Amino acid sequence: MSVPDPKISQKRPAIRQLDEAAINRIAAGEVVERPASAVKELIENALDAGAVRIDVAYADGGKTMIRVADDGWGMAADELPVALERHATSKIDGSDLLNIRSFGFRGEALPSLGAVGRLTITSRVAGAEGAVLTCNGGRIDPVRPAAAGPGTIVELRELFYATPARLKFLRTDRAEAQAITDVVKRLAMAEPFLGFTLRDVSEGGEGRVTFRADPEHGDLFDALHGRLSRVLGREFVENAIGIDATREGLRLTGYAALPTYSRGSAVAQYLFVNGRPVRDKMLTGALRGAYADFLSRDRHPAAVLNIECDPQAVDVNVHPAKAEVRFREPGIARGLIVSGLRHALAEAGHRASTTVAGETLGAMRPEPAPSAQPARVYQMDRPSQRALRASYAAQAPDPQMQGFAETASPMGRVEEVVEEPAPEPEAPQRPLGAARAQVHENYIIAQTGDGIVIVDQHAAHERLVYETLKRQIADNGVAAQALLIPEIVEMSEGDAARLLETADDLARLGLTVEAFGPGAVAVRETPAILGQVDATALIRDVLDELADAGDSRSVQERIEAILSRVACHGSVRSGRWMKADEMNALLRQMEGTPHSGQCNHGRPTYVELKLSDIERLFGRT
Repeated sequence: MSVPDPKISQKRPAIRQLDEAAINRIAAGEVVERPASAVKELIENALDAGAVRIDVAYADGGKTMIRVADDGWGMAADELPVALERHATSKIDGSDLLNIRSFGFRGEALPSLGAVGRLTITSRVAGAEGAVLTCNGGRIDPVRPAAAGPGTIVELRELFYATPARLKFLRTDRAEAQAITDVVKRLAMAEPFLGFTLRDVSEGGEGRVTFRADPEHGDLFDALHGRLSRVLGREFVENAIGIDATREGLRLTGYAALPTYSRGSAVAQYLFVNGRPVRDKMLTGALRGAYADFLSRDRHPAAVLNIECDPQAVDVNVHPAKAEVRFREPGIARGLIVSGLRHALAEAGHRASTTVAGETLGAMRPEPAPSAQPARVYQMDRPSQRALRASYAAQAPDPQMQGFAETASPMGRVEEVVEEPAPEPEAPQRPLGAARAQVHENYIIAQTGDGIVIVDQHAAHERLVYETLKRQIADNGVAAQALLIPEIVEMSEGDAARLLETADDLARLGLTVEAFGPGAVAVRETPAILGQVDATALIRDVLDELADAGDSRSVQERIEAILSRVACHGSVRSGRWMKADEMNALLRQMEGTPHSGQCNHGRPTYVELKLSDIERLFGRT
């Protein structure tokens, strides 16, 4: 350092042991980032203690008070002082740090909280007397008897009072309260059979309940369905599909939303490993890769997924807050997410999100009534016979004019309705109904048993052609074109080794690479469908993805982009008149083709309106 720093002594500093209070405050800086971090640690302790109901209360965004009460096993009076010692825990014995089956295992949460705030622990074991212990800024008071029910109550007041500089970095009370709510909801989604209550007691008293989730019943999927409906809303579960897939000892369960129920950001992605909430770059990359063929880059999927595996197959001790994990075989976990989600989405067939119909209905507004007149109340009165005769006469067609079906107006066209024989009782109903009209030479109007369906003929046929092209590529492989002169791409030896490890996978996509000495590869073939391609840039893109996510979809995405453009040009164009049998054939093909509910960019290909919704628009209900 060229310029002397006044904070660093010019003399050689001596190595010395820090005192226990400083050690705990340093540890608290890693574990307790904000009030939500403290809530997370305390709830995880309650879960490890076998709690069935957990009650969380906070004041002023958790800055002045946090209280977590549970009905778990509790702690004996002689265990309370030990619980505030660093690295003291009942969850592991230290013999095997790769076989961790609990949320916590380090024994740092309670001493860290006691070092930076005013901590009070009240606990009672069934069949014993209750006890209370307080710790203020690292100073532990003697254990005292207390009246308490079975379980534990941990109350933390004046967080960071011992380190006031940390308070300056906290956000507003509203933002901190929202972070606490997010933590509680994530853990509630991980444990659907347990009950959670969150209260804001900033105004004193019992406070205001801001979130409540009672224990769910039934099997795993029934319980998770009910819990997600409570946490994320009924709209999510109505547009999500159940996921249950296994691969080489790993099991993936949860719910994933349809592509048409996408979001503008990744806020609706909740990932768990053995019930532990994680924010893992590899897992989120796999989730996005599974939807890559259905969503544009500015849209994000919504999903709640949990990977269950042997604890020895995943290392949870790689992050101070245990927010990240490391799989022993990350490729298996990534492949499980991609294949499991794609298989489930394919089984969903032509299904599209119900929110599409809601948005359509929301865009329809009745004509506002004049301000001087009250809103008219519509009544379905039975007209008189005289009024009926007058109405029929007024609506009778003029014999000198063409019929409605033959009108020269380019705005719409109605095909003659061909009466079809009544279906057999066992025959399945057609979900997309029968075509009745075409409007603006682009939209097909079909009638279903309980409503109507509006189909974008170009978007729908584009998806059908795209799926056909993909199926042909999968069956016959990707044709490769040999380069007259192999292109040599130089790189580091590490990048070359990483690229050659995936050479077989790239070859199946038409990209053939071979080793060419240390720190270089030779590109001998490229996918023919890409035409003339910059092989060096393509290899660089593949390497960037391998370094970032451990897998590469650059070649696959480029091929799929070409197929998408081919499908766009080869599909039914907007402005083309279609006959009734053509429209019905398109509907039947949509019903039998996976992913036909959305176009190649994630937009819906059809909108379904129920008859009850239409009647509500016209004031009939």
